[in-house]
Formats: sequence, C-alpha cells, structure tokens
Amino acid sequence: MRLSNNLMYQSSLNSILNNQQNVSKAQEQVNTQKRVLTASDDPAAASRALQYTDRIQSNEQYSKNITMLNSRLNIEEGALENIKSALERAHTLTIQSGNGVYSAADREGLAEEIKALQSTVLDLMNSKTEDGKYIFSGYQDNTQTYSLDSSTGLYVYGGDQGQHMIKIAEGVDIKSSDNGFDAFEKVDARLDVVSNDGVVSGGITSSKVYVTEQGQFDTFHKQNYNPDPAAAAGANTLNVITTAGSPNTYQIEQAGTILATGNINDSVIKFAGMEISVTPVATGQIDITLEAPKKENVLNSMSELIAGLTNPALTEEEYEQVIADSLVQITNAKNNVSLTQAGLGGRINTAEKVLQSNTDLDINNKSARSDLVDIDITEAITELTKQETALQASQATFGRLANLSLFDYL
Repeated sequence: MRLSNNLMYQSSLNSILNNQQNVSKAQEQVNTQKRVLTASDDPAAASRALQYTDRIQSNEQYSKNITMLNSRLNIEEGALENIKSALERAHTLTIQSGNGVYSAADREGLAEEIKALQSTVLDLMNSKTEDGKYIFSGYQDNTQTYSLDSSTGLYVYGGDQGQHMIKIAEGVDIKSSDNGFDAFEKVDARLDVVSNDGVVSGGITSSKVYVTEQGQFDTFHKQNYNPDPAAAAGANTLNVITTAGSPNTYQIEQAGTILATGNINDSVIKFAGMEISVTPVATGQIDITLEAPKKENVLNSMSELIAGLTNPALTEEEYEQVIADSLVQITNAKNNVSLTQAGLGGRINTAEKVLQSNTDLDINNKSARSDLVDIDITEAITELTKQETALQASQATFGRLANLSLFDYL
C-alpha cells in the first residue's frame, strides 16, 4: 500500500498525542497517588469507592454529633453534681435544725443559709447550653425551666416532658438532655395523714395525729391506701373507736375491716408509726384520713422548711412535722438527682464506645477505599517512566520521518 506524506504525518502525530495523554495521566496518578482518576478508569472500583466515601462522610458527621453530645452532657453533669452538693448541705442543715436546744436566732441563721442554697439550686436548674438553650426544659428549651409564681408563692416548672435526641451512629440515638419534670418534679413527698387534727365524735373533744415512725407508716400506707378514684367514700379513712372502761380500749377499722385492737395507755394510741392522742379518754370515735401520695419539687420543699424555721408560732409538734417533711423530701430529691446522673453517665459511656467504634469503622472504610482507588507509588513512577520513554521514542521517530527524502538515496 502506498503511504502518502499526509498519512505518515497524521499517524506520527496521533502516536505523539496518545503518548502525551498517557504521560499526563501517569503524572496525575503520581501527583494524586490515585489509580482511579475518573469513573471510566475502573467503573466497578469507582462505584464501590463512592459508597465508602459516603460512609466516611457519615462517620465524620457522627463524630461532630458526639462532640456536641458530650459537650451538652458534661454541662448537665456539672449542673446535677452541684445541685446534689447543695441538697446534701440542705439535708445536713435540716438535721441540725431539729436540735431542740437551738434558739429562734439559731433557726433564723439556718433559714438564711437554706435560702442561699435554694437560690443556688434554682440557678442550676435554669442552666443553659452553650447556645443559650435551657438544659432542663425539654422541647421548650427557650422557656425558663423554673420560676416563682408570685400569686401562689410556689416554684413552677415551665418546660415539658420532651427529651432532645442526637444521632451518633446508624441506628443509635442518644438523649442529649434530661427534662426537669423527670429530674426534679417526680419526687415523692412524705407520706402523711390529711390533717393532724383527727375528726372526733362521742365523748372525745380533740385528737392530734402525728406520724412519728416514718418507716412503719410508709409500709402501712402503701399496703392500705386505695388509689382507685372510684373507691367508696371513706375507703382511706381509719376509724378509731374508743371505749371508756377498765381498761380503756380501742379498735381501729378501715372500710369495715378491723386492723388492730388494744388498750389506751397515757391517753395515746400508737399504731402503724402514728401517735394518736385521745382527749379526754372516753367512749367515742376518731376519724383519720390517709393522704394521697403526691410529688413535690425540692424548691417548694425548701420554701416550706424556711417558713417553718422562721415561724415562732408553730408548736413543737408542728415544727417537728415540718422537719420530718423536709428531711424526706430533700432526701428523695437528692436520690432522684443521683438516678438522673446514673442515666446520664450511662449515655456518656455509650457515646465514648460509639466514638471508638466509629473511629475503627472510619479506618477500615478508608483502607478499603484506598485499596480500590489508590496506587502503588513505585508502580506509578515506573509507569510514568515507561510512558515518557514511549513519548520520547514517538517524538524521535517523527523527527526522522519528517526529514526523509528520495534525494537522500540518489
């Protein structure tokens, strides 16, 4: 076949251009250390590499989420720890206030310190995140968690029962906060009777009822209180029926069931942790109603304690009841904070383990992606050298062909 000059020139030019393209690609592979530069280089590897890239990017976002989660949980942990410390001090002061030798001035001094502790607890309950959101307000995190209702004199919760969640791994969502309802409102108040004044009839003119052994009374209350709202009237009323004689006797009934019988000694009946006074000892009846279980936030419990410490009109028995209420309720509040801390600590530990797992996954994903698209640098340099040699050969050949002439052979 006869080769024209144009065909030789075009063939040589195409060869040089192809070799230049190969050199350029080899240089880019060396510079980027990537074997797959475009999807067309290896479609299967490129597709799988994209999947690994998506996983790596997801893990990066999860790591950022864990950083945010840890920040918020650590802020909450600090607030709860300080609240518990304040409540422990309040508990100690409450025990001190029960000292019978303390004067009115001593009690005033205790009340002032408890006021300061109450203010500290209030501030901590209203703690905020780094972006100004109230930690313990649930979904209503732009609303102050606790505030004083001036019309009632009670501290009220302004949030809801929601809990924010942060996704830290595929299928793993962690609570980033605890709402104040669970942490501070669900605190059991002291179990008691509705009134310390028994309802009397017959020859009895007055009766005082005080819970003096809280443990015994709590057991009795839990076993005998009927929470059914449809229960018959008087279902939670104890009827103490007294009979004057020699000896003076009593019988205690609830809804027609006899719970106890015995003799009245020194005008007092002791039953289920209660002391029931009978004045005078005569044939008659005393009705005592068990108070329904209730919840009380510790801010209001501390307010009641402060009021009791600064009220000189209280009888000794009434004052002792204030102290008893406060001891139980502050203890229960402190225990509830500890339970909240335990749950929070579990979440912090979970976040740390998930972060470690995400880090391991990230390493594995990057390694797998590297195996698919990265290049062996030695192999890449060898390939570049080969392509450069081929280009040089093409250029040299083209130069020699361009100088060919029949006159060279004449």
